[in-house]
Amino acid sequence: MYKFDAIIIGSGLAGLRAAYELVSNKINTAIISKVYPLRSHSIAAQGGVNAALANNENAKDDSWEKHACDTIKGSDYLGDQDAILKMCKEGPQRIFELEHWGCPFSRTDDGRISQRPFGGQGFPRTAYAADRTGHAMLHTLYEQIIRINEENKCLTFFNEWLVTRLIVNDKTITGIIALDLKTGNLELFKADAVIIATGGAGRLYGKSTNALINTGIGLSIAYHAGADLKDMEFIQFHPTTLFTTNILITEGARGEGGYLLNSAGERFLANYEDSKKAMEIAPRDIVSRNMIREIKKGNAINGQYLHLDLRHLGKNLIMERLPGVVELAGKFAGINAITEPIPVEPGQHYTMGGIDTDMDTKTKINGLYAAGEAACVSVHGANRLGGNSLLETVVFGAAAGEMAGKYIKTNSKSQISNLECDEALREEEKRISRLFEGEGRENAFNLFEELNRIMWENFGIFKEDAQMKAGQKEFKNIKERSRDLRLRYKGKRFNFELYWLLEFLGSINIAEAIIAGAIERAESRGSHYRTDYPKRDDENWLKHTIASYSQEGPKLSYKPVALGYVAPAERKY
Repeated sequence: MYKFDAIIIGSGLAGLRAAYELVSNKINTAIISKVYPLRSHSIAAQGGVNAALANNENAKDDSWEKHACDTIKGSDYLGDQDAILKMCKEGPQRIFELEHWGCPFSRTDDGRISQRPFGGQGFPRTAYAADRTGHAMLHTLYEQIIRINEENKCLTFFNEWLVTRLIVNDKTITGIIALDLKTGNLELFKADAVIIATGGAGRLYGKSTNALINTGIGLSIAYHAGADLKDMEFIQFHPTTLFTTNILITEGARGEGGYLLNSAGERFLANYEDSKKAMEIAPRDIVSRNMIREIKKGNAINGQYLHLDLRHLGKNLIMERLPGVVELAGKFAGINAITEPIPVEPGQHYTMGGIDTDMDTKTKINGLYAAGEAACVSVHGANRLGGNSLLETVVFGAAAGEMAGKYIKTNSKSQISNLECDEALREEEKRISRLFEGEGRENAFNLFEELNRIMWENFGIFKEDAQMKAGQKEFKNIKERSRDLRLRYKGKRFNFELYWLLEFLGSINIAEAIIAGAIERAESRGSHYRTDYPKRDDENWLKHTIASYSQEGPKLSYKPVALGYVAPAERKY
């Protein structure tokens, strides 16, 4: 058994920023992660991070208030405005903090942090490090964590561990149980506070930019333990993923002036009312829908994909600001992006919903916090503006670390007995043993592929009632079959099949919450677009969906959106 004051689950940007707060205050902290920190999915973020720095010559009048207004509008008015104001107001401070720590942001001619246009924003406010912004931020923050831990010596990393259960006693977090990949042993960790920063659930979808690790396991363990999920029906689809691979091609390519073209070489976004003005830098939900419409009209190249064209930008600009795009297109499509257009299609990209938290990152379980994509503090609402996710990680990651630290210092220490700990561990050991001993007929890998197909085909960019209910029927079949799983490899050490099986079981619950929320929400708002209800309905649906766990499936309820700064209006660009 291990004992720490604080445990952080996940080692991406949100988790590391939370750790920085805790370690700075000499709080005994553990970071438990499925992967080594520098392999966290934050590293895949490319295009940039938003903050009202007003460094671009076309952004001299920008302010954090205007950033907030754009974010509220971009959320299709479902974002909680108090949380949005907090994020946008703190944004510049967090970016300058990273700069002072050594983050290698791209620079203007006079030495300031460079900023580019991104979709849905009135000013070019997306700070970037070429097209490897997440990579630069993650490495910078990790270096700072290592530095400060050399001084304070209160942080322990547990890499390649899978957290399988939260231990909750009297609505208060008391610890976690985790599986060590190297040994196959389950271990109990006692803690006074736990922060979940495990990222989203993108791998539920067949076409996704997300890493294989983004299965939603962090959401699932919190959900099982009694935390609520919020707004799970809102799934973001990115317009430009590399055809057949679904590797992300950054929005920065369009922000720098890239064109989207159909088979006739036309900038087809001009033909759609909601994108004809903003064109390629319209919000992601709008661009993705219009790309699918264009493909369905028969205007796709080879009937399958569209083109992202950078050629007119010139070699010098492309290599200075988009070198990663050139590398990805070359390695995975055999395309020279300097002289050839890139084949692209929309793909799942981000989970707007997540563990329900307040603006201080608190959940309904005492001592349990969540930050980053795993959480729904609701700064994105129904649609996330590109560049706001990286900002969210550092703003609310810092908040989670600060709040957990205060909680640890002001609350009595966990009183859970060793007997209760032992009982929780025995229960989890029995659950895992049953998987080893079972002789079921079903294979988790195959069921996961079926789930991927259902989520993409039935709960994708366009939805309607009959289509979703057909998908729900197929899903119920998968859920029933998941009770008959077989673990083929019986070894304990480095049993990746066991890891995948456990994550699949968690994914089942998250998918069920997405499905339930999508079927019930009878309107179109942001990323949730229903062809049978094509209009936004503020009278009935300006509210958050809350999913609470039960063995029979999610129990849905609703709560108001925090308004007060900007009144809901028609969303036009």
